[in-house]
Amino acid sequence: MDLFSGAGGLSLGLETGSQSIKTVAAIEANRDAAATFQLNHREAKVYNQNIEQWEMEDIGVDILAGGPPCQGFSSLGKKSQEDPRNKLWEQYVRVVAETKPTWLIIENVPNFLKSLEFQRMAENLQNDWLGSYELFSTIINAADCGVPQNRKRAIIIGHRRGGMIPLVEELINAEMAKVKRSTLKDVIFDLNYSPNETELGRRTIDLNGATLKGPFCGKELHLNRKYAELSIERFSYIKKNGNRHDIPDHLLPDCWKKHSTGASDVMGRLDWERPSVTIRTEFFKPEKGRYLHPERNRALTLLEAARIQGFPDTYKWVGSKTSIARQIGNAVPVHLAALIGRVIEKCESGDQERF
Repeated sequence: MDLFSGAGGLSLGLETGSQSIKTVAAIEANRDAAATFQLNHREAKVYNQNIEQWEMEDIGVDILAGGPPCQGFSSLGKKSQEDPRNKLWEQYVRVVAETKPTWLIIENVPNFLKSLEFQRMAENLQNDWLGSYELFSTIINAADCGVPQNRKRAIIIGHRRGGMIPLVEELINAEMAKVKRSTLKDVIFDLNYSPNETELGRRTIDLNGATLKGPFCGKELHLNRKYAELSIERFSYIKKNGNRHDIPDHLLPDCWKKHSTGASDVMGRLDWERPSVTIRTEFFKPEKGRYLHPERNRALTLLEAARIQGFPDTYKWVGSKTSIARQIGNAVPVHLAALIGRVIEKCESGDQERF
């Protein structure tokens, strides 16, 4: 069962990594993300509602996975220990108490592991009344799992029966040691052009009583933006691994002229031979980070970002361009989740030589 499931990167990865893992249910508050999940996980029961409103049903769950919203712990933007989203781990614990799964998987930003909320969550999960889960927590860079992206995430794995956690740690390290690192060239080089299309099609789908945009997949997501000529001229001066500091003074806005230091990733150009920076929800805006294409004078497209996150071109997306970008940026990288799936299957099978 996948809580705070988003578009389904965590579930897709777990199922990719293990033939024995099948997603039976998901809870997601966002309408577009829930629809995306539903279209790509046809056998799962998808609850499009706030988790606080979800009432327990008779669902057999062996693995409870989820990534509670992390904005309150993120190192970017405004963060607050009082952010109400910081408390959503309590809903995760509530579902643990009601479903009593064997395995727990929690994904979040690295700062979560330093928080008082993580300490409280761990204390609850380790209590006898809840099942005395043994926990393993670590920070994993998705690039070490074969994802062509530097994206550090906190991963917490729990086991109810006990005795498995030392093996989990050992297997995660062993699996990562086998992985060949990927670069941008490995996943988006065939898209090395600037598409003419800038808008999604007019297709709609009726789902759960609502008419939504989509679904869209593959080259339908390889869309350019309507850049001003001035923006394109600025992009043209930015060299490989360069950034806004490569732009001549006469093309800079006044606010940048006054800030000649800091923010080296702003309007930065990516490198074919390296993983990308972390794909966030506004990767389509060069001014938000190092999101310029390695060669073309444009930012990454929806399709390119989805591939970097590990989604296949056949994955169906629902929503506007901005909504789909948010779903992609918030997703758990598929290959990171697949590595966890392999580890859990290996623990369950006892056949540690298979992987």
